[in-house]
Amino acid sequence: MFKGSMPALVTPFKDGAVDFDALDDLVDWQIAEGSHGLVPVGTTGESPTLTHEEHEAVIAAVVRRAAGRVKVIAGAGSNNTAEALRLVQFAKDAGADGALVVTPYYNKPTQAGLIAHFTALADVGIPIIIYNIPGRSVVDMTPATMGELAKLPMIVGVKDATGDLARVSAQRMTCGKDFVQLSGEDGTAHGFNAQGGVGCISVTCNVAPKMLSDMQEATLAGDYATALDIQDRLMPLHHAIFAEPGVVGAKTALAMLGKCSDEVRLPITPATEDTRARIGYALRHAGLLN
Repeated sequence: MFKGSMPALVTPFKDGAVDFDALDDLVDWQIAEGSHGLVPVGTTGESPTLTHEEHEAVIAAVVRRAAGRVKVIAGAGSNNTAEALRLVQFAKDAGADGALVVTPYYNKPTQAGLIAHFTALADVGIPIIIYNIPGRSVVDMTPATMGELAKLPMIVGVKDATGDLARVSAQRMTCGKDFVQLSGEDGTAHGFNAQGGVGCISVTCNVAPKMLSDMQEATLAGDYATALDIQDRLMPLHHAIFAEPGVVGAKTALAMLGKCSDEVRLPITPATEDTRARIGYALRHAGLLN
């Protein structure tokens, strides 16, 4: 259903507003470069600082521009189940192929609370990818809990940002081999697929879509040597992009490539000169910038 390389798509801004022309261009570029799907309005899409109206408008714009050429998984998470229901319903109504739903952050539900939350969302009737990122949400969905949720037809996979490669095998045991496991961490995406993963929702893919598409296709074909060569070329970029919050690094690199502005919204601030220098070096190391 979902596999390969998919950018956690940035939301470009111009003079404080969403730049929909630049967004259209990014969608076209990602598809032309071989990305297998698009994931708008996640954290890298600056969903925490988008208004609800902007959030919905970005989803609608990406679905419209993609026009069925690749899958679109719309960010639709909240720590409020009622609000998450509204967002997931909008994603379905807008024509998205799936919804990416983060574990509820800040209020720290129990495992039983996580099951109740995702069970309610599954009733909307659109395929749901669980986004498990304990470093940000401060709650960790266990493999056992995920296994319970995997019994629901609309809970189809996970974006796993735990950084724990053993989770892939554990979740294969509890969720089954057909459960879609997507890495949420660029630096371990190569090893993630070796453990049984089938793709990555990637921040670096915003900047290096062709290389990461090639890497994912190589791993899915069992050619880990070719994939490792690509990973070696991209590793400095993975690190540089996250020297500050990932969206800062991704937008800084995209600006260097002439793809969109590096504008972000407070409380996120533009990259420092040191970070810009690191990103420039990493882009040249990867062969992306002359």
